[in-house]
Parts: sequence; structure tokens; C-alpha cells
Amino acid sequence: MVKGIKATSDIVAISTSVTESAANTLTSNTVELALSPLDNQVFVVTKIDMDISNPDLLPGTECRNHVTVSSRARTTVGSLADNDVIALSRKSIEGAAGLTTAVAFSEEAPNQGSPGQEYLFIVFTNDIFLNIVGTNNATVMQSQARIWGYRATASSSVYAAGVQAELLG
Repeated sequence: MVKGIKATSDIVAISTSVTESAANTLTSNTVELALSPLDNQVFVVTKIDMDISNPDLLPGTECRNHVTVSSRARTTVGSLADNDVIALSRKSIEGAAGLTTAVAFSEEAPNQGSPGQEYLFIVFTNDIFLNIVGTNNATVMQSQARIWGYRATASSSVYAAGVQAELLG
């Protein structure tokens, strides 16, 4: 267990989904965690499962679907280089002109804590966000996610430092 954090619930699963508002347009869905700031309540994320739609297959074009789960609202989909991005999933496909050949790629990282780490991320504020954006697709992209974790209370010092770090990023 993390020092300064005490579990107050068993593991829960929160399911959510997001669909682009228009093709190739960043769209986010807010997932409310209903945490109590008066009780220094946090959400300890232990695992995230994501299922994302396949990008379109268009001749001579690289098409992508990029999805992230973040602890703050974003103006871009983000990457693991951003401190508030908890997990990501990407799929891309590039079709040759005439579609005689195509190459597909997928990436998901991380979806659970590293070996020896009991958690993936600790959310100190009330919401997390499922973000999606496609690139060069003719149709809208979708994603579903299941976020596994538990509620906990943090010591005053851990809570104050966590909230400040999360808000100031």
C-alpha cells in the first residue's frame, strides 16, 4: 500500500465510452468519480482496459485512432510524455495506393502498474477523462474503457501535494 493512502473500498470497475463528435475531431468524455474532498478521498487506478475502433483503410493514406485516459481536461489527446495522461491506446493503418498492401500497427501502454507497483495512477481531483481523436479517417472513431481501482483516503499532506501536482501539472 502507498504510504499516506488508506483503502476505503474494494476494487470497482467504471465503464465509459466516447465517440468523436465529427471525424478527426478531438472529443472527450468526463467520468465523474464523486470523490469527497472534505474527506481527502482519492481514486487509486489499478488497471485500464480500452477497446478502440479500427481506423479506416484508405488508399495511400495513414489513418489513426488515438485514445487516452487523463486526469485533467485536455486540448490535445496527449501522450505518455504528459504527466496527466494515465494510459493510451493507438491504432493506425497505412494502405498502399490501390490497396494492394496495407500495414497495421497498434500500441497500448501502460494498462496496469509496473511489476512491484500496486497501482497505475492516483487521481486526486473529482474527474478523469476519456479522450479520442482520429487522423485522416472518413468515419468517426469510438472507444470504450473500463477503469479498475478503489477509493481511498489520503493523509492531509499527501492529499494537498497530490491535488497541487494534478492541477498544476
